[in-house]
Amino acid sequence: MSIPDTLSAAPTRRALLSLAAAALPGFAWAQGPGAWPDRPLRVIIPVAPGGSLDILGRTFARAISPALGQSVVAENHPGAGSNLAFELVARARPDGLTLLVGSDPLTINPSVYPRVGFDPVRDFTAVIELVRAPQVLVVHPSHRATDLAGFLDAARAAGGTMSMGSQGNGSIGHLAGAVLTQRTGVTFTHVPYRGGGPAVIDVVAGHLDALLVTLPAAIEHIRGGRLKALAVTSLARNSALPHVPTMAEAGLDSFDVVTWQGILVPAGTPEPIVNRLNAAFSEALAKPEVAEGLVSQGFELRGGTPATFAELVRSEAARWPAIVRLANARAD
Repeated sequence: MSIPDTLSAAPTRRALLSLAAAALPGFAWAQGPGAWPDRPLRVIIPVAPGGSLDILGRTFARAISPALGQSVVAENHPGAGSNLAFELVARARPDGLTLLVGSDPLTINPSVYPRVGFDPVRDFTAVIELVRAPQVLVVHPSHRATDLAGFLDAARAAGGTMSMGSQGNGSIGHLAGAVLTQRTGVTFTHVPYRGGGPAVIDVVAGHLDALLVTLPAAIEHIRGGRLKALAVTSLARNSALPHVPTMAEAGLDSFDVVTWQGILVPAGTPEPIVNRLNAAFSEALAKPEVAEGLVSQGFELRGGTPATFAELVRSEAARWPAIVRLANARAD
């Protein structure tokens, strides 16, 4: 699941991009090792302020600044299901000064939208995977189900009328629900929201029967007893909620649908810059004040090389088209 070298299949194009980048005004790295960065970096966050992805992006923007010796500015560019931000970075100069906080929509959206202005593999170079998080199946505390089996029995009895919310059409929560239906034969009435926050509020209020949502969006409500967590969609239990079983433990072998978040730059960014960025983010991940905060929110820390993250992006891009078709997911 990643893209080691996003242009390995097109070495000529990569070489041309690198040469073009070296000729760009302000491309300080071309002047000699250590010259980059000579200007502030931009970290592009593809969502509005306030959500978990925004918090993560701003946390790392602050954390990498000392290692690079430059200010790092976090910029929110929401819109079109994050596609505006993805296209902005895909078209940016490959000078190491424009970074993307990427996540699963980067690899899902090309199958959901009729046309997007980027290719998740061709147009980006992977820097580092930062975190992963499962989806969590939650219901109101008054729901009679105490585990996944009981929930599925209740859903069968409802004959497809039980409402199942998600962060939106084509979101990873929506697709996790489609996989659940495929694996069990149990159908639901899908209710898409514009983000996980409003969906969580409706389950807490009793207006929505169930929800598959990224864990950090629901974890405080679970801890506070306002939501009941029945299962997580990762292969292993999450350390922030060790009492909540996985879908696999509940009988759905190999059920594995998780969100990932990491840093990418435009294709053609020189390898020395990519490696230095990887080192800066790796250092940030190791800081206790960063790591402990992320783990407490339900994130699993990742790290690793550009190559391992690149393989993740590549495999995710290949995985989602079939599941999007299964879910009949279309952009709103």
